[in-house]
Amino acid sequence: MTRPSFSKLPDRSVEPILEDLEGWKKLDGAPSMKTWIEYTSEDGGIISGWWEATPGTYHATYAAWEFVHLIEGRIVITPEGGSSNEVGPGDAFVVEADFNGTWEIKEKVLKHFVIKLK
Repeated sequence: MTRPSFSKLPDRSVEPILEDLEGWKKLDGAPSMKTWIEYTSEDGGIISGWWEATPGTYHATYAAWEFVHLIEGRIVITPEGGSSNEVGPGDAFVVEADFNGTWEIKEKVLKHFVIKLK
C-alpha cells in the first residue's frame, strides 16, 4: 500500500489499547491508561498517537526514545537517582530510551507522542 506524503492527526477512529503498556507498573493509586496508535512508519521504526492516563503513580522503564507534547494534565516525572520535573499543559519534552523512574500523574493527562523504536 502506498502511503500519502502527508497525514493529519488525530484519527480518533482507531481503537485504543486499554491495558497498561509494557514497562509500566502501578505503584500508587489506581491509575489507568488508554493508548491510540494512529501512525506507524512503513519500516515500523516510528509510531505516533495519543495517550491518556488517570491520577496515580507508575514506575516506567523505557526501551525507546519518545517525544511528548502534553495537551492536558500535570505529571511529576522522576528518573531514578535524578531530580523531579513537573510538566503541564503545553509543555513538550523528550524521554530517552534508558529512562527508568516514576510518572506521578497529578491530574488526568492527555499527551501526543512520537516514539522512535528503531
